Amino acid sequence: MLGGLLILCLSFLAASAETGKHWALIVAGSNGWYNYRHQADTCHAYQILHKNGIPDENIVVMMYDDIAHNPSNPTPGIIINKPKGDDVYKGVPKDYTKEDVTPNNFLNILKGNKQAMSGIGSGKVIDSGPNDHVFVYFTDHGATGLIAFPSDMLMAHDLIAALDEMYENKKFSKLVFYLEACESGSMFHKKLKNNIDIYATTAANPDESSYACYYDKKRQTYLGDVYSVKWMENSDAVDLTKETLMKQFQIVKEETNTSHVMQYGDMDYVNDDLDDFQGDGMGSVAGKSPEEYRGEPITDAIPSPDVELNILHHRLKDSASLAERREIAREIEELLERKEGVRKTMESIVEQCTSSEEQKTRVLKTRADPKDFDCYKQAVKTFSKTCYNLGQNDHALRHVYALSNLCEENIPTEMIVSAIMKECAGIN
Repeated sequence: MLGGLLILCLSFLAASAETGKHWALIVAGSNGWYNYRHQADTCHAYQILHKNGIPDENIVVMMYDDIAHNPSNPTPGIIINKPKGDDVYKGVPKDYTKEDVTPNNFLNILKGNKQAMSGIGSGKVIDSGPNDHVFVYFTDHGATGLIAFPSDMLMAHDLIAALDEMYENKKFSKLVFYLEACESGSMFHKKLKNNIDIYATTAANPDESSYACYYDKKRQTYLGDVYSVKWMENSDAVDLTKETLMKQFQIVKEETNTSHVMQYGDMDYVNDDLDDFQGDGMGSVAGKSPEEYRGEPITDAIPSPDVELNILHHRLKDSASLAERREIAREIEELLERKEGVRKTMESIVEQCTSSEEQKTRVLKTRADPKDFDCYKQAVKTFSKTCYNLGQNDHALRHVYALSNLCEENIPTEMIVSAIMKECAGIN
């Protein structure tokens, strides 16, 4: 009898060690009321993981936390992710907020660097090991080969280097990464290896915008992003033990008809259950079968770069007084002038660096495929610091591809940096 019990105990311990723990890192990389949707997405993602059994000590949340109690919020302390939706803010851990939401902190948290995070925020990290599953969800603005944070950006090759390091250090058994951003495919395309147990899906291919949705008249902002709400509404409804990663990808790809949802990396475990990454692996929450699931159609999706302007147009349409309409019209005019100013600034930088009209046109009209990462990173960092903060200026993000193209034309980095500093002296 005792021998049998001992064998059972040892078998249970071995199975537990093999299964490992489930970890999650959830990030909203923006701030500001017009970016409401990113923190709403993040809070909703937390609620799904929490409901499905991942303990809070294994979930790390990074968000600026300026939405729930924002003066513009007509429902203080409440955030929703769909029209008439439930509050998704209640109970969300505030691990890293405000100025702690940075690329360096994100990478240190992801890699489990406790020492680097000591004394910052909650200090929590993804303290995972070789048998563990890790789920990462990031939502914000992006551009060719980068994703934005409130005052900085994360370059694709720095993210890939961190993921490679995690694999080498046996920080996971399997890692799944969901990424919502414009041109999000460029973070993984031709970069993420297909044999290191990492599977990623993105809201868009390397060249296109992701899309916002669910404009809320009361809050005067968009509540969600199409790719994000599609995977989360699916996860809310189905039994996560009966739907696979691949099935969710197919559903989200089909229902996100505004951009091309992509998948990258290791396809060996795409038939694993969602509960192995978005839950505790124990199937603790009942739901529909994937065959029964039908997502609600989205009718108001718009490209993310157009959100700020569309919000102003909605406000103009709904305004009650002439004085208010005049003020909003002035804001629209100023926004359009800023967008044109960004375009002219980049055109002038390119003109200074190119030797012919043909080369200039090629740089400005060709979609980027960054290969000279060091040059591109230095150019982007200089542009963000000297011209327009890319963490705060989605319009500027739409033009940084030209900096990559300058690098790929073998124009010296020093020349590009010099042109940026000359053109932008006094702007930022």
